[in-house]
Amino acid sequence: MDQQRLDSYQRGTSRDFNEHVLHKTILVGDSGVGKTSLLVQFDQGKFIPGSFSATVGIGFTIWDTAGQERFRSVTHAYYRDAQALLLLYDITNKSSFDNIRAWLTEIHEYAQRDVVIMLLGNKADVSNERVIRSEDGETLAREYGVPFMETSAKTGMNVELAFLAIAKELKYRALWHPDGPRFQIRDFVESQKKQPSCCSFS
Repeated sequence: MDQQRLDSYQRGTSRDFNEHVLHKTILVGDSGVGKTSLLVQFDQGKFIPGSFSATVGIGFTIWDTAGQERFRSVTHAYYRDAQALLLLYDITNKSSFDNIRAWLTEIHEYAQRDVVIMLLGNKADVSNERVIRSEDGETLAREYGVPFMETSAKTGMNVELAFLAIAKELKYRALWHPDGPRFQIRDFVESQKKQPSCCSFS
């Protein structure tokens, strides 16, 4: 990916919401799993990033690593100052799921220890071509202690929820106080997945 394309996908709200630090969020996973499509869906879908960030109280810069999967030294550099990572696989592609462990190994080696990680099984709109069960994604996510959901960059299913959950976790950490309310990202994701539609910004 050239720098111009990368810059075009950086999303923040500094001019609208200056008091909030921008949090670097990176989309990673095998080539072809739908990273760019997921980002475009978020950018052009129901939630406009500026109003989203202003409402939640968190600004994002979102980095799409599509096209750089083969150049691991490049993606390693992206990990270092990332606050959140969306790790994608394609539910119709077994190798993309099998490689999740390798991606997580890299993340744990190169990213900050407290980086927020979310596992996404993308392309849920083509479930008739599914080779990875949702239960398999859930099991892997539990093993690594990360939240999980299936998404569709095509229909927008759970795309907003994924970014909202990340934003809420980052906001909770930024405002954490020992006497304040507790927030568990996995509990939030599971509760929202049971709702007919996502979600509240409260």
